[in-house]
Amino acid sequence: MRARSARLGRGMRSDRCFDSDSSVNGVGGRVDADLVEAVAALQDGFKEAGQRFLVGKGDPAVVAELKKRFALTARFRDFLLAFDAHDVDAALPIERVRFLPVSELAAANAPSTERGADWKPTWFLFAESSLLGDPYFLDLGSRDSEGDCPVRTAMSGQDRWQPTLAASSFAQFLRIIGAGLKLAKGFGTRLADVDDEDTFREGMVSRLRAIDGGALKSGHWT
Repeated sequence: MRARSARLGRGMRSDRCFDSDSSVNGVGGRVDADLVEAVAALQDGFKEAGQRFLVGKGDPAVVAELKKRFALTARFRDFLLAFDAHDVDAALPIERVRFLPVSELAAANAPSTERGADWKPTWFLFAESSLLGDPYFLDLGSRDSEGDCPVRTAMSGQDRWQPTLAASSFAQFLRIIGAGLKLAKGFGTRLADVDDEDTFREGMVSRLRAIDGGALKSGHWT
């Protein structure tokens, strides 16, 4: 279980909405079935939770440069081409995850002394906690045979980065956020309290057991 509590209002919506023409299913043959399914789970989660979001298509030239510069996985490259997160902020009772748009990724992953010497060059930041400032990043040094890699997070403001597994793969991360959004729907619009957070974490246990046993064991979402 996380050492810090995250408090936020429920049912928060963007003043912009999802453009259905930007569905990942529209990328001509380059997106694998597992990623299509994972993105669909994320989209369904936003819709069921009543949280609006806006995406577009990533600029192919910019995405190609990112892939070359940071040695991105094929799966994440395809995700960016189909799902440029213009305004994607998943509000959960315990966390609020903001996906970075393609236009911010290069600057967000440029070398910086602010991150400290123990930030690894194989960690690629793609999202952040809007509440706590914690990073969510791809661990590109641990690729799998499907062209994917684990997603990790770590508490900001500490002396050293101590990564925790958020998902065993990027596709699983999308599924976890989608499942969390669906579960968050039942908490209404009131401010979260400790009991709400505990109830949400308990509800995530069964969902993580079905989606990603590694993420369940790590305890980040529970």
